Amino acid sequence: MENSQEIAVTQMRKSVEKLGSSTESYGCTTLMRFLIARSMDPEKAAKMFVQWQKWRAAFVPNGFISDSEVQDELEARKIYLQSSTKEGYPLLIIKASKHFPAKDHLQFKKFVVHLLDKTIASSFRGREIGNEKLIGILDLQQITYRNVDARGLITGFQFLQVTALFSTSLTPAHSVGLNKYKLRNIIFIYILLFRLSCKFLKIFDE
Repeated sequence: MENSQEIAVTQMRKSVEKLGSSTESYGCTTLMRFLIARSMDPEKAAKMFVQWQKWRAAFVPNGFISDSEVQDELEARKIYLQSSTKEGYPLLIIKASKHFPAKDHLQFKKFVVHLLDKTIASSFRGREIGNEKLIGILDLQQITYRNVDARGLITGFQFLQVTALFSTSLTPAHSVGLNKYKLRNIIFIYILLFRLSCKFLKIFDE
């Protein structure tokens, strides 16, 4: 780590303490993700970090989301976690034709967090490397307008924007990035929704 980065991390730790929280359980790799996300501004990164801690504590109070909390979403069998790619990234295959707008949107949000936690944990090698990513393949074969879910799509990409995820079986937090995405059997409406979601997330992030 460069000297300037070490200084920024130290300043961020102090800023987090001033906000009434702690970075004791988190390494420099984790904190650097927040700094990068906030243009290396220690105070802004600290604020983002504390907001994430509060969100995680409220949304995942037990440290993980059990299968029983997202049973309806799991029973749809619309997402499949495969073996890691040759680069070591976990691979997800999403069958869009098996997804329908959720009646219980809170459960859907929990399902997304549950899925990302499980996916990243599946490729974890005992320590953070600072480059934890996943590859997703979105299969659009046989979808109809009943499968179109703009709200669900935005929710999914919002959680991909979250800079750190925590898994109960792991001590450090680890960020998740979408290394690649592939679309099979592309349909115009999903391209449009994808672009709209990206624009929304860009505004949201700013």
